Amino acid sequence: MTEPLALYVHWPFCRSKCPYCDFNSHVRESVDQDRWRSALVSELRHALAGFEGRRLTSIFFGGGTPSLMPPETVAAVIEEAYSLVRPETDIEVTLEANPTSVEADRFQAYRDAGVNRVSLGIQSFDPDALRFLGREHSVNEAVSAIELARDTFGRMSFDLIYARPGQTDETWGAELTRAVSLAVDHLSLYQLTIEPGTRFYTQARLGEEMTADEETGAALYEATQDRLSELGLHAYEISNHARPGAESRHNLAYWRAQNYAGIGPGAHGRVTRDGMTVATVRERLPERWLERVGSEGQALSESQPVDSDQRFREILMMGLRLSEGVPEKRLLDATGNGFGSLPTAALNDLIEEGYLEVEDSVLRTTAEGRIRLNAVLHHLLNA
Repeated sequence: MTEPLALYVHWPFCRSKCPYCDFNSHVRESVDQDRWRSALVSELRHALAGFEGRRLTSIFFGGGTPSLMPPETVAAVIEEAYSLVRPETDIEVTLEANPTSVEADRFQAYRDAGVNRVSLGIQSFDPDALRFLGREHSVNEAVSAIELARDTFGRMSFDLIYARPGQTDETWGAELTRAVSLAVDHLSLYQLTIEPGTRFYTQARLGEEMTADEETGAALYEATQDRLSELGLHAYEISNHARPGAESRHNLAYWRAQNYAGIGPGAHGRVTRDGMTVATVRERLPERWLERVGSEGQALSESQPVDSDQRFREILMMGLRLSEGVPEKRLLDATGNGFGSLPTAALNDLIEEGYLEVEDSVLRTTAEGRIRLNAVLHHLLNA
């Protein structure tokens, strides 16, 4: 079977920096769109060289705010990717978008360019929460963008952020009800976390309450799982819910430890050549990335072999996020090591406590284990 390959394309620009965001995103007064289009296509040629025998299963335009990309740039990247690696007939092409009216008006052009799935950064249906999260759109704009996306694309998803300070079961329940009424077949629901280097991090260090307390966060998480499971939007991953068959194929490539190439400032990749997996990272700062691509054709800042021990840990750390778990065969094929390489005492402890289970040579977290995934992984991999 031909090995699948996913492609990630990073667009680093935003209109403003959200106070919770630690992604590689930057605000610039102007962007030379022609130069950026040429640079992305140039780096793409380097990144996909030698993969002609693969099959391209997904493309994901992330950021930043990819809906600030001209549709012509999106079309050029897709066209070039298809000329380099054979796309699957049902390839998934996702573009992240912000729900402002100006960007939403471009949805038709993105569809014409080859995008067939959109992921909207809604974050909340509460006006006060939108202001707190630094979002520029209104609730009405969010709803309009969702409705337009539903009419324009075959598949769509949107994000919400919860466990905000002062949030209760009742207020979050009201947002969930509205979200489900608008959703098609996929929702991404993230607990608010405070990341170093963000404005929220600085405010938290100064003593401000920036998130719900841990007990409230756990209660909201459990209520979310129960509510969406009842409605058929099961949690196939800790923060992602979908009807069967509507899961994000691109993100599954990450969680299932499949190969993916990454282009654009700061983009990561994991590609296997001649039996060796290599981790790649692109130049992070947009201006340096653009300059290097202009002079070298690409802007690779790191390319490091991933040894079998590191790969073993990565497969478990990513795969245990999924409700389907990690097949032992995946570990054996990638590293030569199976479940027997795990510390027996730690594994047995976690199984007895009800956080892990093994069935038909698949290791998976239970519902209780996914709530405490960081602690489970720490105990399992650092014993």
